[in-house]
Parts: sequence; structure tokens; C-alpha cells
Amino acid sequence: MRKPHSLQRMAARTAALCGLAGALALAGCGGGGTSVHDDSATRAGWSWALPSFFPTPRVPDTNPMTAEKVELGRFLFYDRRLSGNGTQACASCHVQSKAFTDGLTTSLGSTGQAHPRNAQGLANVVYNATLTWANPSLVTLEKQMETPLFGTDPVEMGVNDRNKDEILARLAADAGYNQRFAKAYPGQGSPITWGNVIHAIAAFQRTILSGNSKYDQYLKGSTALSAAEQRGMSLFFGEKAECFHCHSSFNFNDQIVHAGSRIVETPFHNTGLYNIGGTGAFPEPNRGVYELTQLVKDMGKFRAPSLRNVEVTGPYMHDGSIETLEQVLEFYAAGGRNITSGPHAGDGRANPNKNDFINQIALTAGDRADLLAFLKTLTDHELLTTPKLSDPFSSQAGQ
Repeated sequence: MRKPHSLQRMAARTAALCGLAGALALAGCGGGGTSVHDDSATRAGWSWALPSFFPTPRVPDTNPMTAEKVELGRFLFYDRRLSGNGTQACASCHVQSKAFTDGLTTSLGSTGQAHPRNAQGLANVVYNATLTWANPSLVTLEKQMETPLFGTDPVEMGVNDRNKDEILARLAADAGYNQRFAKAYPGQGSPITWGNVIHAIAAFQRTILSGNSKYDQYLKGSTALSAAEQRGMSLFFGEKAECFHCHSSFNFNDQIVHAGSRIVETPFHNTGLYNIGGTGAFPEPNRGVYELTQLVKDMGKFRAPSLRNVEVTGPYMHDGSIETLEQVLEFYAAGGRNITSGPHAGDGRANPNKNDFINQIALTAGDRADLLAFLKTLTDHELLTTPKLSDPFSSQAGQ
């Protein structure tokens, strides 16, 4: 089994000893704790309330954060009127109680068309260097949002040239929206535009922050991990299970960007999920970065998602083809997936494009139980229930 460079191995061990998965991405172990602090080094009128080891998020100069814009974005995020046929909101595929995933194998668009991929969680999306499973070019929330809104293959929200003016008219007919847009975009004579809609939703998404899990509380010193959770943590950050190679940052992924970033790495990985006919192929239309580059080496390469809240974000993988977290651990322990029959038959363990760190790992049943126990400490129950991220229409109905 290939091991990392000695310096990388040393850094990973340091991260584990500090109890900070983000030690590699930040400035070592010196920060300590997860006490919430206000970071006002952004724009006037906005401050971030962040755990102490979270860096200040990067925000585009063209879309500065304001409380008024965030609140408008929350309404728009949950509003079904934003889809072409009035049946679907952003929140239809990004449900708060599921850490802003939808619990489906693959998502369904407003017209009933199935998306080929599993809905990704939005927790800490502000720190993601790229924003889809396999498109290195989508690096801002504003640009990414054009795909679910206006995309035609597949149709998600179903906004198009025929109905886009009608949708804005729906919003303009709502007195509440007239007030919210005016507050969010003062000085604009006609602020209800698609550009402002997208900017407001992006601003709201940047506030979907997750940093109060049991693991975070453990780092703060306000709770203790059980023996099983501690053993699982040691496995996770150690070279037996080797999870840390792709999930070593404070956000438990390996694509991180923040206000202080100088070099931003955007790795994508083939994990051996498929190897159709022994050729290295993945099923269409889920072929990873290869779909854009047409380079064989990119076949089956996808972005490693954050493992924060992974307990509630199943089913798993880019196509939702692994149902449970226990099965995910079995998949990685096997070094890939061997499909013995059907159109996708092939031994993913032998995929020629597979990441070098995906190899068979000797995990006992106890090891897997311990890893599972640790992964469950990453669930942030505050994120799943906090009113500031909840459906404002539901709260209005209850008044």
C-alpha cells in the first residue's frame, strides 16, 4: 500500500494529535477550541460568528454580505414560486433536517425529471473550492446557481426564456418581497431581478455554517468522546484506515478556500466505485471530470464531499448508489466495489484510474463500529434545527 510522503504523514499525525482536522488547512494546532467569535474583517454591517478554528470565509467583492440580503435569500431559498411551474424550491433538494440534502438516491426536478446525481449538502458550502460533484470551473455560488435555475439537461427549477419574467412578476406581486428587495438593494429603482435573486440566495447559503457537532464540542473541552469514538478518531486520522487523505481539513474534505487562501487545490478522486467491463469506465452520464476534459485519467473522478453531518446525508456517493454509512465503510475497506452482474459489471478494485490511497484495508468489525461511532460525532444537531436557517413560510403559517 502506498504511503504518503513523510512530511505529509507527519502533518496528518499532528492534526490527529491536536484533535483538529483543520490543522493542515489553518495554522497548525495553536488555535484550539471552538468558542464562537465575531470576525468583522469583511464588510461594514456584517460580521461572521465562527468557531475559533474556522477561517474567515471568502466573499466575492461583487456580492458583499448584508443581513438584509441574507434574510431575503432565506425567503427565496424556500419559495416554490421561484420554479417555472411553482412546484419546487431550492429547499426541495436541500432539506435542513438532512443537513441540506434530500435523502433521495438522485434528486428530482420540478418537472419530475431525475437528476443523474445525488444532492450534495450545503453545510459550510462557503468554504468549498468547487461547487459540484465534478466541474472544476464552478467556483462561486453565484455562477453555480445558474445551473439549477436555468439548466435544461436535466431540468431542475425549470426557469427559461418563456417564464422567467412571469416568475419575477410573482415576486413583485408580493408586498413582502417588494420591501425585502428594497432593503437588500437600496438605491435600485427596480431591484427584483434575476441577478439580485441569485446574489441573495448565495448570501444566505454562505450562512449555512456547521461547527457545533459533538466533535467540535470535544475540541472545545465541553464534552468527552466515548472510548469507541476516541478509537474511531484515531483510526480516521491514522494510516490504518487512511480516511484523512481526502478528509483532513477542518471541514473534513480536501477542497478548501477562505479569505486567507493563497493556493487553492481542487483534487478530484476515482474511488473504484465502477470499472465497467474492466475498462475503467463509469456509467453515463456520471463519468466525473472526464465529461468535461475527455481525458481518460479523469474518468470517474469526483469531488470528495465534506463528512460533516454524514450520519444524516445518505444515500452516499455521487450517484447515491450506496445506501448506508456502514456499506460505505465496507466499500472503502474492500478498496473499491466489485459488481458481478448487470450492465455495470466490473471490479472497481482494479480500476486503472483509482486513487492510490484506495486500497484494501484490514478493518475488523470492531474497527468499523468505532469509525461509525466517530463519524456520528460530526452531526451538528443545531444546524438541523436552528430557526435562522429554517423555512420562513412555515413559521409564518404558524403565527
